[in-house]
Amino acid sequence: MNAFFERKYIIQGIFIAIAIVIASRLFYLQLIDKSYLLSANNNVLRKMVIYPARGVILDRNGQVLVQNEPVYDLLVTPREVKDLDTALLCELVGIDREGFDKRMKTARDYSPYKASQFEKQIPATAYAKLQEHLYKFRGFYVQNRTVRSYPDSIAAQFLGYIQEVNDRDIERSNGFYRPGDYIGASGVERAYEELLRGQRGIKNVMVDAFNRPQGSFADGKYDTLAVAGDGLVSSLDRDLQILAEKLMRNKIGSVVAIEPATGEILTFVSSPGYDPNMMVGRERGNNYMQLLHDPYKPMFIRPIQAQYPPGSVFKVVAALTAQQAGLIEASTIFNCPGGYRYGGGRAIMRCTHVDGSIPLVTAIQRSCNTYFGYTYARMIDHRNLPSTEAYTLWREATMKFGIGQPLGIDLPGEQDGLLPTADYYTKRYGNARWGSGYNISLSIGQGEMGITPLQMANIMAIVANRGFYYRPHLVKAIGEKKIVKPEFTEQISAGVDAKYYEPVVEGLSRAVNVQGGTGYSVRIADIEMCGKTGTAQNPHGADHAVFFAFAPRENPKIAIAVVVENAGYGGVWAGPIASMLVEQYLKDTVTIPKHIQDRIYNADLLPKQEPKKPAESVNVAPKRQRPIEPRKEPDGETLFVHHSLIASRHE
Repeated sequence: MNAFFERKYIIQGIFIAIAIVIASRLFYLQLIDKSYLLSANNNVLRKMVIYPARGVILDRNGQVLVQNEPVYDLLVTPREVKDLDTALLCELVGIDREGFDKRMKTARDYSPYKASQFEKQIPATAYAKLQEHLYKFRGFYVQNRTVRSYPDSIAAQFLGYIQEVNDRDIERSNGFYRPGDYIGASGVERAYEELLRGQRGIKNVMVDAFNRPQGSFADGKYDTLAVAGDGLVSSLDRDLQILAEKLMRNKIGSVVAIEPATGEILTFVSSPGYDPNMMVGRERGNNYMQLLHDPYKPMFIRPIQAQYPPGSVFKVVAALTAQQAGLIEASTIFNCPGGYRYGGGRAIMRCTHVDGSIPLVTAIQRSCNTYFGYTYARMIDHRNLPSTEAYTLWREATMKFGIGQPLGIDLPGEQDGLLPTADYYTKRYGNARWGSGYNISLSIGQGEMGITPLQMANIMAIVANRGFYYRPHLVKAIGEKKIVKPEFTEQISAGVDAKYYEPVVEGLSRAVNVQGGTGYSVRIADIEMCGKTGTAQNPHGADHAVFFAFAPRENPKIAIAVVVENAGYGGVWAGPIASMLVEQYLKDTVTIPKHIQDRIYNADLLPKQEPKKPAESVNVAPKRQRPIEPRKEPDGETLFVHHSLIASRHE
């Protein structure tokens, strides 16, 4: 009997405990927790996402490069759509009935009960008309947001563009992004996305049966504020960028200008470019496909992705690294009989000049191939080391100038260029008993070497600084506090002592400022510009014109590299462009003769597009280089055409 009474009290206690828990939960839900009240009122509440304004991007002088302008997304909750005047809605939105049905099907497939986008980025003018009739369209409402606007329509490849997130973006963000959000897809917009995007907010709005707002719910107690993204101050000089893009119009190529003292990029041109406003608005998809299939590849970021044999600019690096290695001095003289012989004297790398006995300064000024052939031979063959080890030392010294590796610019997609390892040549020739004659074209920046225009400009910045550089970058300050990334303040040594730069600088100065120099025609009055014309080989057509320089000689303010593809002559095309930009930046004027300016502005150097030909059979590349045969520019610059390799082995 006692056991019966004990079980009775236990069961009663359980029921009493359950009753107390239920009563407590009901009390909490009805009197304390408001979340269920919000849920119950969903039929009269609308949870509005408040999208933050992306950070504005300015140029180095505070002028606006990228700003925001308002647009409106039309959202629909399919279950709430009733008595719809479809024809009127289509007219106001600018779609046809087929487009309406397609959008409604997409919305229903997403969810009949949740709001989703019906039409995106309705401009303010179209929204003004739609707003007058919005109360007629039950189940439809408008959400405010902003899109990018580019006042000057410049620097598209640098600035980049934004696009709607996809499933992969949402997954990688760990839930930060939601369908309908926008994300930086390229350029600075992508590189600085986490700073530019800001933080979404939420506003709970009461609406009536006709979708008309009736005010904020609970005086905004449950709302959250949107936080605008951080602004960026770019390193670009807007006026210089505009001029550079005008000079490169109807040409394929790049312009990169760097401030040597900081690594800040003053001008960043990839030509042909495009109007960045094309990547905004309701026609963005069509415009994107048009740009994607353009034969001149305007979305290819040439300053950091195109790779060219460096040619004459590499002779600067060769002269510096050989001095540092103790294998030549400023007073070292080699005899130039019109070419450098190698392979037991059976092959020759020619010069256009017969210079006779020539020292380092004159070799830089006249771009003497013979001098640098001898220099390279000393680096590879005369160090009492196996050639593979000597080559590796040469390669390591060269890489300190930013060749063969990415410089770390704050843009996605940078290429590292090409500088083969010793193993590459060992595998190519079948053994490790190769010497300088097997890749002698590297001595003058040809052959298997490739660098980007950014790397060309950075080499000039190193010479301007006499031995070091700062990592090139396009954003100089972040947010209201003007924060500078620490990696852009690090001074990076090129591994060559400052004392070895003076003969190289003197040679570059003579190339521009002494009559007979290859760049004499583009000298600037009252400014000692140090530079060099050059030509990058192009196996598919006319060679590419190159000019690289820094100015002034003392306390340099700008280092520049200009590449104009398929133009042929550096002194005729790339040189004048660089000269005008340097003078504009330093003197705020351009004094180069007007007929040269007009020729540059009006030239159309875009190669004509020809139908693709069927692929032809390709012979296996033999194992040794033929002589490099010279051509000569009108201003005396030497151009080199590197022919196919021949099979005989070096002995």
